[in-house]
Amino acid sequence: MTIPLSRNRDYRLLWGGQLLSEFGFNASAIAFPLLVLALTGSATGSGLVLGTIAAAQLVAGLPGGALVDRWSRKKVMLACEAAQALAAGSLVVALWFKVFSLPHMVVVAAVFGVCAALFEPAEDATLPNLVPPEQLSTAIAMNSGRTSIGHLSGTAAGGFLFAVGRFLPFAVDAVMHAFAFGALSLMRVPARPVEPAPEPAHLGREIAAGLRWIWGHRHIRVTTLCAIVLNLFFSAFYLIVIVLAQRRGVPAAQIGVMAAMLGVGGVVGALASSYLYRLVSPYLSIAAVFWVLALLTPLAVFVHNGYLMGALFFAMALLPPTANTAIMTQQLLLTLTRCEGG
Repeated sequence: MTIPLSRNRDYRLLWGGQLLSEFGFNASAIAFPLLVLALTGSATGSGLVLGTIAAAQLVAGLPGGALVDRWSRKKVMLACEAAQALAAGSLVVALWFKVFSLPHMVVVAAVFGVCAALFEPAEDATLPNLVPPEQLSTAIAMNSGRTSIGHLSGTAAGGFLFAVGRFLPFAVDAVMHAFAFGALSLMRVPARPVEPAPEPAHLGREIAAGLRWIWGHRHIRVTTLCAIVLNLFFSAFYLIVIVLAQRRGVPAAQIGVMAAMLGVGGVVGALASSYLYRLVSPYLSIAAVFWVLALLTPLAVFVHNGYLMGALFFAMALLPPTANTAIMTQQLLLTLTRCEGG
């Protein structure tokens, strides 16, 4: 008899720990540009910090999958949580003693980006070991909902915490990553079968082989490119809107609420994603996201009210969870088939 996800101890530890981690990360993420703008008045500096997260994630993501396959996935996830806790804690110390600098912020952003690039494939590869194949799409949908809840609560809290004290969002982030580290340490991951290999593959050749395999499978190639484009779009759009709101004098707490509406839309979308995933084809769910974004994005030019921009964020976040469920389920199932087929 299949154990429900709600009673799956190890999946609950992973899900709950990452909910805390994503809450802390999003509290810091909303505070990053606000802090740089408050201390330097430079929108370019804000863009540099947030851009560093995306760039580090992209660069580290190339060897990330190959490295995760070579190392213990649980240890990779633990190391990522520990590194993020220390990085956020270093910002708290710097702000407390008034020794903050933009290069320090960039280094912390790079740590966050690298950790995200390594944690994600480690979690994705661990998930099929924690849940059976028939629950995989539901687990992915729940993870998508977890991300949206973390964004909703983290951004709302981050804007408020920043208004109270500039160091508070980063202090909360450090504590949340520490709690996530504890939850992951209690998680039991079934040992992977050890297959004897004549000699270890060269990392560069392994990465190249993985890229060739992705490019040779149309479903993986298309969905991966779509995921990259969507991530880049939301990162850039999110930064632009926050910087514009701050320049227009919108209070930090209100900016947090505005950005949190992206999480509200994501939560609602995640609740519907399991149903929509079964109702429509994966390609239709992905194409629908691009059409909706193409129609809604130009409206941001004419919206000057923070709450109306929040409503626009809400609408834009409704369909991506279904697309994410389709992308991740297809990729994991095809990857499992590849592994089983040798």
